[in-house]
Amino acid sequence: MSGADTSCYTVIFEAATESPSASELRQLLEKGSDEVKIDTLRRIVTSTINGNPQPTLLMPIIQFVLPSRNKQLKKLLHFYWEVCPKYDEQGKLKQEMILVVNAIRNDLQHPNEYIRGATLRFLQKIAKDSELLEPLIPTCRSCLEHRHSYVRKNAVFAVYSIYREYEHLIPDAPELMLTFLAAETDSTCKRNAFVFLAHCSMPKAVEYISSIYDSIPSLDEALQMSIIEVIRMDCKNESAQRGRYIRCIFDLLNVSSHAVKYEAATTLTALTQNPAAVKAAASCYINLIIKESDNNVKLIVLDRLDALRSRHGHVMDGLIMDVLQILSTADMEVRRKAISVVLSMTTSRNVEEVVLFLKKQLQKTQESDFDKASEYRQLLIQSIHVTAIKFSEVAASVVHALMEFLGDTSNPSALDVVAFVREVVEKFPNLRAAICERLIQTLPEIKSGKVFRGVLWILGEYVETVADIRETMQAVRKVLGEIPILASEQRLLDEAGGEDIETEKGEKAEVIGRPKVLADGTYATETAYSSTAASRLEAVKSAAKPPLRTLILGGDFFTGAVLAVALCKLALRFDDLSKDTVTSNSLRAEAMLIMTSIIRVGQSKFVTVQIDEDSNERIMNCIQTLSELRAQPVVHEVFLSDSKVAFSKMLTAQEKRALEKKETEATKAAVVQVDDLLTFRQFSKKTTDDAIDDDEDVGRATGSGEVQEDFISNLSRIAQLTGFSDPIYAEAYVKMHGFDIMLDVLLVNQTPNTLQNLCLDFATLGDLKIVERPSVYTIGPHGFQSIKATIKVSSTETGVIFGSILWEGHNMSEACVILNDIHIDIMDYIKPAYCNEAQFRSMWTEFEWENRVNVNNSMSDPREYLKHVMKATNMSCLTPDGALSGECDFLSANMYARSLFGEDALANLSIERTEAGTITGHVRIRSKTQGIALSLGDRITMEDSKPISL
Repeated sequence: MSGADTSCYTVIFEAATESPSASELRQLLEKGSDEVKIDTLRRIVTSTINGNPQPTLLMPIIQFVLPSRNKQLKKLLHFYWEVCPKYDEQGKLKQEMILVVNAIRNDLQHPNEYIRGATLRFLQKIAKDSELLEPLIPTCRSCLEHRHSYVRKNAVFAVYSIYREYEHLIPDAPELMLTFLAAETDSTCKRNAFVFLAHCSMPKAVEYISSIYDSIPSLDEALQMSIIEVIRMDCKNESAQRGRYIRCIFDLLNVSSHAVKYEAATTLTALTQNPAAVKAAASCYINLIIKESDNNVKLIVLDRLDALRSRHGHVMDGLIMDVLQILSTADMEVRRKAISVVLSMTTSRNVEEVVLFLKKQLQKTQESDFDKASEYRQLLIQSIHVTAIKFSEVAASVVHALMEFLGDTSNPSALDVVAFVREVVEKFPNLRAAICERLIQTLPEIKSGKVFRGVLWILGEYVETVADIRETMQAVRKVLGEIPILASEQRLLDEAGGEDIETEKGEKAEVIGRPKVLADGTYATETAYSSTAASRLEAVKSAAKPPLRTLILGGDFFTGAVLAVALCKLALRFDDLSKDTVTSNSLRAEAMLIMTSIIRVGQSKFVTVQIDEDSNERIMNCIQTLSELRAQPVVHEVFLSDSKVAFSKMLTAQEKRALEKKETEATKAAVVQVDDLLTFRQFSKKTTDDAIDDDEDVGRATGSGEVQEDFISNLSRIAQLTGFSDPIYAEAYVKMHGFDIMLDVLLVNQTPNTLQNLCLDFATLGDLKIVERPSVYTIGPHGFQSIKATIKVSSTETGVIFGSILWEGHNMSEACVILNDIHIDIMDYIKPAYCNEAQFRSMWTEFEWENRVNVNNSMSDPREYLKHVMKATNMSCLTPDGALSGECDFLSANMYARSLFGEDALANLSIERTEAGTITGHVRIRSKTQGIALSLGDRITMEDSKPISL
């Protein structure tokens, strides 16, 4: 045979031991036991695959191994016959192979069905050697009538392999298989024979389907899958059987096998776009999702269902309640995916049913035995939020139901409710009065400071009547407790015996001391008096108090500042609405008393931490505004209108951004060059390999295929490993491919000597792992050698690849060249991503690794520097454009990115423009692992050190 026709095999690694010679192997084959022969034959097969065929051993193997009855030896012999050279230098079959063919014929007639079946499987692997196969055809055909199904099913595929390569050897194979099918009873044999007809004689396969049409739903699962495949293949042409096929597929939707149901539903939507067929396929998908136990299968079928919905619009809207039944699944990923499908199917006709179902599910999450109740509750609240904002007619019915969860111990759920209520109260003015009234009633049930801040902001902005303002003030007094706070807390301490604290400062205090061992092992004096006083103070602090008072005494002065702003807005609005000066002044005085009380208690010993400077200044501004009520109309306007206008603009910007994102996704794939080649699938030649779906064609037409790298980008990935004057010049092309790094190293021998036993040895730092070690090479004078290496990446960290080249030079002397390091760019694994503000804050609090990078750059525009950092780190900016607009010397922005390994990277940029026109500040990077935080920080530092071209 010519060199081009020889088979190509995988190189198998051999242990670094001395290989025995051909004569030694012959001795082992001749005199060894079966175990020795097995080990020897395995060595010969490995050596043959690696390019050392040893043709002199062919006859000894025929003499001493072929007669053996050992089944393992027979299996190894099949491997050897497959890889050994069967033709001489003139391309003629070797004479020895006649003996081999005779032995194979004997095995095909062996009484043991395993040996017969294994030999038939072996025939499939040598199906390209017609001279070997021709004498075996009659025996192979006779195996189709063997009593054992294992032999018959392998005989079918043996005939299939022979017929596919050399049709003239078995010209009547299709008729033979059709006859075989008529008489066969074993399901696997029937399936194999039907696969033969499907790929070699489609008319015969169609004829067989017609003959068993009525019994198809009761057939074996494997045969049903093959029938579906034939239907798909036959319908690529204008088949006259399409109508019967569709009825057959409809029947297969009701079989017991989940795999057959899935394939039938997929095929049905490909055969016809009839609404009834689409609904039937969708119902089949939904039943599969509900009944299937594997969550991965559920997610795959949900993707199919979503794709079907996107193509057929409102045809599936009537099935939305069936889709909602999927929420009974315990897995959160399945629930989340199902909710997204439901939201995309929701219309004004079915929105009330959907919301009613979601509300019932929300009530079920309050049961103690409900699985993952808090996470599922948050998902339901977010879904109701989206639905109510999209369909205003249901907003009124759900907003009051959701406000029951404001006092939920699960903080994320309560925050989602606050966000929903805040958006509803802005978009639907007719609901404001009822919502505010319900919020006032709910205040005593709230436990979280974040929820309190949201509710107080809503009340401060949208309580607009005199009566409601009075009611709000009374509710605030209830959740705050007795005013002033400091005086009431001091009185409680005095009643508990705290007057001893005052006497401690005097001379009359009698101190009774005793030694005490501290935590570090040292001694200290503990006074009975001071210990008692401290315990009384702790008892006063831990006593039951109203919720808002508890938060303030616990050090949450941000909530206190929000309360001060809300009270200031209520007092200003009351003054505008009411003509009663006495009541207005009384209300204003009460608000100022609460504010001063917060400041005073924040500076006392009754709080966990002292009040911070920002909160103190904010509350003082509110006090000043109320004290100068008529003197500052501009401040009056800022409090009562600017905040509401800013929130309205923020909602408008969010809606605009969501709409732009949707439009971008819809039009992104439609960008096609005017000179692109158009292929009309209907005019092209049909082949059996074509898929019936047109997804690939649509992908090509819309330009969503892979982006091919150009020559310049490939050149930028070449790393020089050695110097030009080294004996060996080496350079590597570094290619990132998914989670692998592919290194294609070119070695050039720059000496006039032959370099023997050359070994390229790599090592890594970081989460990199070398998959295989390169082999040993010999390079001639001024010769070239290309070596490939694969490195696995397991996390997004800065990785370093280093190594050396070792070889034997002149006079067998060892030489070595150390390679330059290859630094792996983590930017290839980091992609821009988006998350909402709540998710960002949650991750920022949770992540423990932070890297602070100081910024001192010559750029003059803070926004340009933000773009520079985003480009350097592949991060997206979460801060909306509206917040970054305008002229200002300060800039603060949040950024976010995700790696291919699912790792989150957060960053906060805080910079200012100095008087000299430069940028100064810092970037704080947070992540769950240390590596990604340090790597991104190094990236920013490295980019800042380069000259920046604007």
